[in-house]
Amino acid sequence: MKRVHKISLAVVTAGLLFFVMFCWMPSGVPVLAYHMVGAEEEELYSVSPAEFDRQLAYLKENGYTAVSLQEMFSGFAGTTVLPTKPVIITFDDGYRDNYLTALPILEKHGMKATVFVVAGQAGQGEYLSWDQVRALHKRGTEIGSHTMNHVALSEISPAEQLREAVESKEILERELGAPVVFLAYPYGKFTTETVAVLQAAGYHGACSGIPGLNAPDTSRYSLKRVNVPKPRLGLWEFKIRLLRAKIVFGFELLENRLR
Repeated sequence: MKRVHKISLAVVTAGLLFFVMFCWMPSGVPVLAYHMVGAEEEELYSVSPAEFDRQLAYLKENGYTAVSLQEMFSGFAGTTVLPTKPVIITFDDGYRDNYLTALPILEKHGMKATVFVVAGQAGQGEYLSWDQVRALHKRGTEIGSHTMNHVALSEISPAEQLREAVESKEILERELGAPVVFLAYPYGKFTTETVAVLQAAGYHGACSGIPGLNAPDTSRYSLKRVNVPKPRLGLWEFKIRLLRAKIVFGFELLENRLR
């Protein structure tokens, strides 16, 4: 009987914990990390147009509103009011399908995105042309940097990191005629020196590969994201990825409150 009592107590405790996490604790902001929206069967990071459409429909049906990184930080600072359930939709690398395929689906659902462009690859092969980058910007897409040459910043010197950050920022700003103040780390890799480099280069924040959600006290130079690769389980996998990020965020909040 004592064993049964202990198991029952553990189940009740776990239930109460999850109730507190999901009902009482404040929600974080999910930043979704995409790469491509296309029909490439062999590409791990290519989500089909149909799957992308279903994912955005799910977000909309569940009350999410797409915002930019700038809008998230303005909301965190209290200068603007964020929607009840904000979500940030990001794309890394700057593939042409971000404009040709993803943008029409985003607009269909009344959503917008942030596209991180590798400045040194724009206009080449499968990457966005500068005309397409400008068109994205004019149609409400936030443009960020993904460095100059898509190198892992943690594997090069601070001087080289600065060159990657500054050159890409300058080129993007020249092509857009607008400030570019956010960056996504290639491969999600960065160091403490990288943060200082980005601050010196004039960036206001950066997206990492760390899983989870974001709150006002999240470091703006290590923003967490929800990776969205080609799904193997359809929409269920997308829902699970969002749920997992929320669970991680909930436990982080709980840990901080218990300190």
